[in-house]
Amino acid sequence: MITTSFRVSPQRSIGAGQPIYIIAEIGINHNGSLDIAKKLIDEAVVAGCDAVKFQKRVPELCTPKDQWHLERETPWGRMSYINYRHMVELEYDDYVAIDVYCKEKGIDWFVSCWDEESVDFMEQFDPGVYKFASASLTDHALIAKVRQTGKPYILSTGMSTMDEIRTAVETFGTDNLLIAHSTSAYPCPPQELNLRMIETLAEQYPGTPIGYSGHETGLATTVAAVAMGACFVERHFTLDRAMWGSDQAASVEPQGMQKLVRDIRDIEQSLGDGVKKVYDSELGAMKRLRRARPATSTL
Repeated sequence: MITTSFRVSPQRSIGAGQPIYIIAEIGINHNGSLDIAKKLIDEAVVAGCDAVKFQKRVPELCTPKDQWHLERETPWGRMSYINYRHMVELEYDDYVAIDVYCKEKGIDWFVSCWDEESVDFMEQFDPGVYKFASASLTDHALIAKVRQTGKPYILSTGMSTMDEIRTAVETFGTDNLLIAHSTSAYPCPPQELNLRMIETLAEQYPGTPIGYSGHETGLATTVAAVAMGACFVERHFTLDRAMWGSDQAASVEPQGMQKLVRDIRDIEQSLGDGVKKVYDSELGAMKRLRRARPATSTL
């Protein structure tokens, strides 16, 4: 049972007794465009998401040097991979605008940092929570850097073994920790989603909020993750899956996100408290349809 919750903004918390926290992962699906980022924020607000999330990295720190000068085709023409990585990064002024825009729209925003310098950069905006991409679960220096901020943080567990998960949790403890089950395939086939890991992680780390970061193409399995106990969910979000970018095909479009949020809210209301009761709405049917009432015990 989840016994912990974390305040991540003045209006929202994640964990015990809280509504499911729904994250629209914009990531780099903005393709370096502030205008696209704002359109995605608008659509996330319309859908009823609680937060949008971006990715922040210093390309020179996160791109292997042997990849820097490899050329590739991009929407901006043929260029080196390191230049492409810069093209899809938002700059300081962009994040200032995003910070203002999200506050105006009443939606949380935060990031996955891929390097320590990016953590220092993001602290200027005082995010309420940080997230680690699955690739960073074994990057203990980066986790330690985020831990120093004192903020809640989400460890995503794709491409990781149970031993690697245990090592990270044993190294850093469960203070301020949230864990997201994930499988790092884009898109992920249903047979590899392994949603029962949500229950496994809940049993392994009682009290710790467990969520789900999905990369599948459908919506039903994300809704199922909520029914299995996920207290937060994250899905990649795009205006159009046909847009340029490695994450677009495994992303949810605006209409799909609206349906996902609606279905999640229905599921969380339907779960109830597990205590059997007769509802007022049943009394009419009971009166009309029951042939006999249970005998009153004389013992």
